[in-house]
Amino acid sequence: MSTAQIRFLTLWRREVNRFMKIKKQTIGAPLLETFLYISVFGAALGSRIGELHGIDYVVFVTPGLIMMAWSTNAFANNSSSILQQKFQGAIQDQLSSPASPLELLLAFALGGFTRGFLVAALTFIAASFLIDLPVDHILVLIPALFLVGFFFSQLGVLVGVRAEQFDDIALAQTFVLQPLIFLGGVFYSASLLPEPFQTLTYFNPVYYMINLIRYGFLGYSEASVALSLLALAAATVALFAVNLRLFSRGYRLRA
Repeated sequence: MSTAQIRFLTLWRREVNRFMKIKKQTIGAPLLETFLYISVFGAALGSRIGELHGIDYVVFVTPGLIMMAWSTNAFANNSSSILQQKFQGAIQDQLSSPASPLELLLAFALGGFTRGFLVAALTFIAASFLIDLPVDHILVLIPALFLVGFFFSQLGVLVGVRAEQFDDIALAQTFVLQPLIFLGGVFYSASLLPEPFQTLTYFNPVYYMINLIRYGFLGYSEASVALSLLALAAATVALFAVNLRLFSRGYRLRA
C-alpha cells in the first residue's frame, strides 16, 4: 500500500470514527425518523390513499425516504465536520500536511457518503420488514444512489467551506435542502399536482433524483431516466471540481 493510500485511508477513517462516536445521534436518530415516516404515512395515509399509479402508497413513498435519508445525512456530516474543524484550527494543519487537496476532499466526501449509506441501508432493511419493497432495476439504482450520495456529500463540503458559523449550515438545511426534498415528490406524485405547482416541480433538481431512485426500486418514473442520470453525473462532477479548486486555494480554510 502506497503512502498516499495510507494517508487517504487514515483521513477517511478519522471521518468515520467522528460520527460513529456519537452513533445514537448520527445513525440512530435519522433511522428512527425515517422509520416513523414509513409507519405514520403507511398507517395514516396509506389506508386512505390506497395506490398511486397502481403502486401501494407506502411502497411508492419509501424509495424517496431512502434517498432523503442518504442525502440529508451525507450533507449534514460533511458540512458540520468541516466547519467544526475550521473552528478548532485542525483543517489548517491538514492543508499544510503532506496530504494533497484531492486526498483531503475525497476523505471528507467519503466520510459523509459512508454515513449516508449506513442510514439508507438500515432504512431499507427496516422497510423490508414492514413492506414488500421490490428492486426492479438494480443497474439504474446502484449508480443513482452512488451519485445522489456523492452529490450531497459534495454539497455538504461546499456549504461547510463557505459557512462561518453553525447558523449558516442550519439556514441551508432548513430553507434550502429540506424544502427541495419535501417538494421534490417524496410523498406524492408531481403528475397529480395542479398548475402552476406541477410545472414548478420540474425546476426542482431533487425531483429527478427521487424519480431515479423510485425507478430503480419500482420501475416507475415521471422523468427520463437516461437524461436524469446524465444531468446528475454532470452536476456531481462540476460540484467536485468546484470543491477541489476551493481546497487547492485554501478558500476560507486558512487563517
